[in-house]
This record gives sequence, structure tokens and C-alpha cells, in this order.
Amino acid sequence: MLSPVPARPKKEGELVGCGCPSRTMLELLLLRSASSILRTVFLNRLPPGGPGCARKLSLNLRNQQGTRRNVKSSFLTDGQTRSKEPLSRALKLLSPEKVKDPQLDSPEEILWTTRTDGRVRLRKDPSCSEVPYTVHQMFCKTLDKYGNLSAMVYKRQGMWERISYFQYYLLSRKVAKGFLKLGLERAHSVAILGFNSPEWFFSAVGTVFAGGIVTGLYTTSSPKACQYIAYDSRANIIVVDTQKQLEKILKIWKNLPHLKAVVTYREPPSKKMPNVYTMEEVMELGNEVPEEALDSIIEAQEPNQCCVLIYTSGTTGNPKGVMLSQDNITWTAHHSSQAGGIRPSEVQQEVVVSYLALSHIAAQFYDLWTGLQWGAQICFAEPDALKGSLLDTLREVEPTAHFGVPRIWEKIMERIQEVVAQSGFIRRKMLLWAMSVTLEQNLTCPNSDLKPFTTRLADYLVLAKVRQALGFAKCQKYFYGGAPMTTESQHFFLGLNIRLLPAYGLSETSGPHFISSTYNYQLYSAGRLVPGCRVKLVNEDSEGIGEICLWGRNIFMGYLNMEDKTREAVDSDGWLHTGDMGRMDANGFLYITGRLKELIITAGGENVPPVPIEDAVKMELPIISFAMLIGDQRKFLSMLLTLKCTLDPDTSDPTDNLTEQAVEFCQRVGSRATTVSEIVDKKDEAVYQAIEEGIQRVNMKAAARPYHIQKWTILKRDFSISGEELGPTMKLKRHTVLEKYKDLIDSLYQGQNK
Repeated sequence: MLSPVPARPKKEGELVGCGCPSRTMLELLLLRSASSILRTVFLNRLPPGGPGCARKLSLNLRNQQGTRRNVKSSFLTDGQTRSKEPLSRALKLLSPEKVKDPQLDSPEEILWTTRTDGRVRLRKDPSCSEVPYTVHQMFCKTLDKYGNLSAMVYKRQGMWERISYFQYYLLSRKVAKGFLKLGLERAHSVAILGFNSPEWFFSAVGTVFAGGIVTGLYTTSSPKACQYIAYDSRANIIVVDTQKQLEKILKIWKNLPHLKAVVTYREPPSKKMPNVYTMEEVMELGNEVPEEALDSIIEAQEPNQCCVLIYTSGTTGNPKGVMLSQDNITWTAHHSSQAGGIRPSEVQQEVVVSYLALSHIAAQFYDLWTGLQWGAQICFAEPDALKGSLLDTLREVEPTAHFGVPRIWEKIMERIQEVVAQSGFIRRKMLLWAMSVTLEQNLTCPNSDLKPFTTRLADYLVLAKVRQALGFAKCQKYFYGGAPMTTESQHFFLGLNIRLLPAYGLSETSGPHFISSTYNYQLYSAGRLVPGCRVKLVNEDSEGIGEICLWGRNIFMGYLNMEDKTREAVDSDGWLHTGDMGRMDANGFLYITGRLKELIITAGGENVPPVPIEDAVKMELPIISFAMLIGDQRKFLSMLLTLKCTLDPDTSDPTDNLTEQAVEFCQRVGSRATTVSEIVDKKDEAVYQAIEEGIQRVNMKAAARPYHIQKWTILKRDFSISGEELGPTMKLKRHTVLEKYKDLIDSLYQGQNK
């Protein structure tokens, strides 16, 4: 099994693992081949590093001539040299004493703004009053501590290659200068439309260094959706990874008055076009911008200025641009991740696989900003990760921490269940036995470190091998967020001795506001408050359930160009009204009960939270993929169901073929169906009867008759991103489903309407 940092005997002139190299070998670290990263990168000048790394960079310069001939390829071409930057300038830029508190040095009193060039007052809490600092200052602290560690690991032509934090910083500066040369203006955006890669990270960090705003675009976005965000964010530059994405931008360019250039990085353009550049060309253009010009921009930055835009997926209307300040990013990356048990690299370097869309706050926070804060090693998955290759990547790099949205964990569960169904009798029985004793232990004594002999034996003989096959042999933290996790999924993974740790937050909270850790966990909760953050519940009912309102340094600056929406979300005291409903227990754990807008209010005035009922149906009926409760302003509850089916390996769209687990369910109830159409078109009597019985079992457990599901129907196709029933993170878009299946829903209530 390939490890991202293979252990091997140390040879002269060789770096071992992630340890610190000797001073005489630092030049190998900084001059190691960049041709595999970006084939034509040139460094004309030495940019400043951190207080500690400045000495190392200076030493590298002194030893450069004696070692260059030993390096197979380097950032420097023959005959080129790097001019020295005065160390005093580097120390001046990077010294912690230069960190300013904007509340002391600027007159801002407002808590929100709708302009990317605006500034806001930070919500400081006495319990966590850390001095604000910028992204560049965060990076410099990382350089000082972790500069020689691997920052990124990525595959090129089947081989894993690495980029150190020193190289990461230098390349980000090169990109920043290149963007300035292309015409990036202060408080305008660089929109990035591509799969996760080192270039995505260079582009994001380089944008911030250059005074721009990082704006992610989902790779699945239509040209129209890309146009809206690029126009709204006043994008000067758009970065794309493939010819397919480039063609989207070419179609809409004429409608984007601020767009000056497009940059490609994975696939070069099919032909030479004006104002379309490769990433290598951008870096070469950056050589024409003096280091002093970039330094002056960096020095002028303040923590309470916008540097990131996260566009919400927008279940209704246009997406909203969530503005995050530099302090939002740096404070949250430090405190939220620390509360989640992410360790600094001097303790142990975290290894993380980056595969979820970086345009979403969860992945961007977890992969990019938290990784930068703690010196983690980010391993980039292949672009087809969610089509099947993710498991291979996990096995090769063996992460120490892993994050997935609930639907990803559900797909892993379904894949395991399919493999188990195809296994021999003895293997299947062994796994079921091991999972049952482990689940019982984890449910009855969830926080106990003392495990009975039977549980330890089950883990040693069976479960450890399953985790190893999943790539989780070294994984210690398993996070999820972005949507509710079903009880079925939580129990399944607890049976594998995998404790899924929830985090709760929004784009508007820059990431987690509540988080769990291996030592701070309660089953079914959404975690505990991050230190320095606050929460209150408004309009609580008799059960202590109210709307969740949040306050802290992580609360966003405002919605870009949307004053009315900002005023709706943030009250006069700076509290963010989430629209989520929840309750708190005596130990400070938060439990999400639903959303205000999702709460079903029947014609009889009953308030029905849909998620618990939907989860109950999926628990009773393992053939069900999605269950969506209907009944707002109706006389009774009904439900739309979809069946578990396989996905097209090329498009990830649902096919007509049932999964192994679904086929097994059919066989168990007396049906020979293997496709969705066989069941729905012919109304397969055995399957329909089994589903009706499962629904009735759920109804029997309901608190009262108004909570009973009286009618249901099975859809011919599972929900999907392409079908627009799911958002980019595979969260159910209820409003879209209601609109799309309006006629079908109305038919369930014919003769029963108000």
C-alpha cells in the first residue's frame, strides 16, 4: 500500500518523510522539480518568508550554486538567478507585531455591509479575544513552523508528487503577480471553475494576496449560473480546468463587462485565443510585476475586509453571495478546527483527501483554510472521485481525518452492503456478528475507552480489515456536515467502529459553529459550541425547541448587493437568524429538529417536522433512497419515494437498475424485479405491499394521527443533481421537488383539497 510519505532509510542529500531536512539540503526542498507541477515556472526574485524561514531561504541562496547540478529539474532555468530580498523587508511584512486590530485602528462600527470593498466591526468575545490577522499573516506563521513539510500531494501520470509549504507560498505569490498583470482590481473577484487541485489552491491564495475576492463556481453549473455569479461578483479573471469549462465561459463572456482574462490549468485551450492563458503563462507574466508592488498590496490589507465569496446553492431565487472577511477565515480556521480535534503538524501532520467541491464552504474551510492553518498534507483525489475512484485514493494515501456530506457516507454504506450481499455465507455472518456486538457496545457505552473482550476481538478479526479496505486504517476523525445524517447511517458506521462526528454551520458562519470531536461527542447531536461563539434559541416552544440564532467572529460580513436579505438574516445586535429549529441539552449539545421553512403546517394547524418521519421510513424500508414528506396546508400527510439504484459511472446520474441491496429486498418479499421500471410501471404487488406494511409500522410509532402518512407514491427516477432535486452537496431541494412534481402531488389529494 502506497503511503503519501513513504518511510525509507535516509541517504545523503535525501529528505525523509515529513521531518525537517538538514540545512545543507534545504535547496533540494525549494528547488525540487516544478516541471511536474507547472512546466514553465520561473522565479526571478526571492519573496519574503516567515521570520524563521527567512534565514532558511537566505541559506538556500548561498548554497544554490553548489547544488543545482544535482537537481534533476528546478524552478530555475540555466543562467537564471534569484535576487536577494532584504531580510528586513521580510521580517517587517511577517512580524507578529505588525498584526493590527481593526477595531482600534479604524472607525468601523457597522456589523455588516453589502459591498466587497466595505469593512465591518468584528464580534469579539472576551473568552476568545485573539488579535485579528490576515490570510497572508496566517500563511507566514505556517511557513515559520511547517515550511519544509509537504503541503500538497497530487497525481500526475499515475505518480504521486509533492509541493512543500515553501513552494506553495512561492507559487501563490507568482499567481498573485500574474493576476495583477492581467488586471485584477481591488475588491473584484477571481472565479474558479474546476476540480480540486494544487492550481485551485494557488489561485485562491494568490487572489487574496493580490487583494481580490476568491469566488468558487460549481463544476456542474450551467453557463447561465456561471454568468450570474461572475457578473454579481465583478469577476476580472475566471480560472477553468478543462476545455468543457472554458467553452461555458466563452459562451457568456460578452455578458461579463468586468471579465479581462480566462486562465486554464488542467487542459490547455484547443487553440490560441486572445486573453486566454495557461497557468504557466500567467506565472511568467507575473515576473513582470515587482515584488514590492505585491508587498504593498499585502501590507495594506486588514482582517475586517472581504476576501472570499461563497454562493449559496439557492433553493429559491438567485444564489446569495456570502461575504467572508479575512478574520472570518483565519479565526474560524484556528478555533473551529481546534475544537474538532484537528492537530497541528508539530504533534502529527494531518493527512486529508480533497474531493468535495471547493466552492462549498465545508470543503473550502476543511481542505484549504484549515489545512493551511495547521500545516496539514492535502492529497487531491482524481476528478472522477465521486464516480468510483475515491476509494482507490483513500487506500493509497490513508488519511488521518476525513470529511463527507451525509449522501457520500450513505453511498459508502450502500457499497459495503452490496459487497456483503455478494459475499459467502461465513464471511457475511462474521461481519454481521462483529457489527452487531460493536454497535451494541457503542450505543450503550458510547464514551467508554474500556471495551469488552468480545468487542475488541470483533474489531481485530473483522472490522479493522473493513476499515483498511476503505482506506481508513489510519483515520482517527470522521466528520460530516451540510445536511442531516439518518439514524440508519449513524448506526451502520458505529457498527464498523467508525464514529461519524457532526459539525453544524452555514456559509454565513464561515464553517462550523458547533462541532464534535472524538472526546466531545453525543450521538444524534450536531455538536457543541465552538469556544468564542454564542447561540440563543428564539420563540421556544414547550419542548425547548426554537429558532437557532448565532453570534461570533465567524459570522459573515453580509450578502453581496443584497441589503434586504442581509437585514432579514442579521438583526440589529448582530445575531444571525439561521432559519433552523433546534434544542439544547443540559451538556450544551445542539439537536437540529428541522427548518422553519421546511416545517409542515397541515390544514388542521399541526406542526410536523418532516425529517424524523422521513428517516423512520428509510430505516424500515432499505429499498428506499429518498423519502420526502408532503402536507403543508393539506388535510393529511403524503410521501414521495424513490428507490435505490445504481449510478451511471460517467455521469453519476441514476440508472434504472436497482442496487444489490434493493434487489435483495425484492427477493426477500417475493419479487423478481431488478429495475425501477419493473416495479413502478407494473406496480409490483409484492414490493408495493412490503412498502405499505413498512409505512404502517412507521405510523404505529407516530405520536398522533396527524403524523400518519396516508398516501404515498414511487417516482420513476431517483433524485439527482442533474435532475435539480439535489443541490451541489446533494442536499434535498424541497421547493424544487414540490414544483417539479406538482401535478403528481395534486393527484394524491384529488377530492381531498381544502
